[in-house]
Amino acid sequence: MKKLRIIFILFLVFSGIQSFAQTRSELEKKRAELNRDIEMINNTLSKTSSDKKVTLKQLNALRAQIRLRQSKINTINSEIRLLDGQINENVNQVRSLQSQLKQLKDDYAAMIRFAQKNQGSYSKLMYIFAAKDFNQAYKRMKYLQQFGEYRQKQARYIEGTQTSLKNKITQLSKNKQDKDHLLVDQEKEKTTLGTAQNKQIKVVSSLTSQERRLKKDLAQKQRDAQKLNAAIRQAIQREIELARKQAEEEARAAAAKARAEGREAPAVKSNSGSILNSTPEAAKLSADFVSNRGKLPWPVARGVVTEYKGIQKIGSGVTKDSPGWTIKTNPNEPIRAIFEGEVRRIVSIAGSTSVLIRHGEYFTLYSNFSNINVSLGQKVSTKQTIGTVDSEGEVQIQIWKNFDVLDPKTWLAPE
Repeated sequence: MKKLRIIFILFLVFSGIQSFAQTRSELEKKRAELNRDIEMINNTLSKTSSDKKVTLKQLNALRAQIRLRQSKINTINSEIRLLDGQINENVNQVRSLQSQLKQLKDDYAAMIRFAQKNQGSYSKLMYIFAAKDFNQAYKRMKYLQQFGEYRQKQARYIEGTQTSLKNKITQLSKNKQDKDHLLVDQEKEKTTLGTAQNKQIKVVSSLTSQERRLKKDLAQKQRDAQKLNAAIRQAIQREIELARKQAEEEARAAAAKARAEGREAPAVKSNSGSILNSTPEAAKLSADFVSNRGKLPWPVARGVVTEYKGIQKIGSGVTKDSPGWTIKTNPNEPIRAIFEGEVRRIVSIAGSTSVLIRHGEYFTLYSNFSNINVSLGQKVSTKQTIGTVDSEGEVQIQIWKNFDVLDPKTWLAPE
């Protein structure tokens, strides 16, 4: 029973370390990614800080930086909670191992004292020859042999327990050092976060004081966005008309065949959703797109959202409505298709080029290219490079279902 108890404790020790290490590894990876994102945003802020005119991009970068630092602080807090739990667990396991080690040593000492009293070869022989018969003598001989083996096993158990105890104490010390480092990093992040928040207040105040100029800039951007929106709707309408025309031709052919065979002609689908899914390929593509909701890859391998879909308040009297996401990444990074489909429109408005890809009855729009690697009508696969990001290092993405603009947050993989 003692052996089984020791083995069980050692199993808990090592399995606990493995599970903890996996969780710590995930958190450390997330913290490293956040550090990279923060560094990328810091580079953007360094460039914009040299410009005396405060811009909306600077405000968006500051807001993204604050969000990232808050996320990093939350990640550090999770790591600290894990370490606290592991430290407590390690303390309990050290105490348990110390107790087991003491018991093993006491038992081993008792065996040694017994062996010393009967250590002579004469005593062992007398013990064997004093048996009533040969069978009992054989059993006594086996007993002495097993007793010696048991002593060796106990010695190995003691050595193993001592090694485990030493490893646990080392791990406990490392856990405490890791916690101290995390606490230092946490305080540093809190200080930097406070500085960024104060800077954000100043930027918002500056933008508010320049409300007239800001409204003028936003009005121009809004006009450009409306032109792009109209181009997208026109492209989708054309897709619907083409699909309807194809469906009608197929329906007429099916009706003619049905009349020739004396059957009733099948009904023609009329709503735009059904029309865009009128072919088996389009219907399957739409279904596959929906089945990947919340898991679709980002249009860039690495980036930070600086502008989300919806109304963004800037100061007290200015708002901006964004139809999709703006993702900050490095200049000239590859832009990728988030799902397989077909390029259906390439349009340039106000110096910005956009690519529209159809996925059945769904469409994705990508903007802000420095160059484009695809052509109209080309089939693309998931994560295929369709171009590169412009020198500003910002890519915009929109997701449409027919004429409805969807929120990328519910479709793309979590940040």
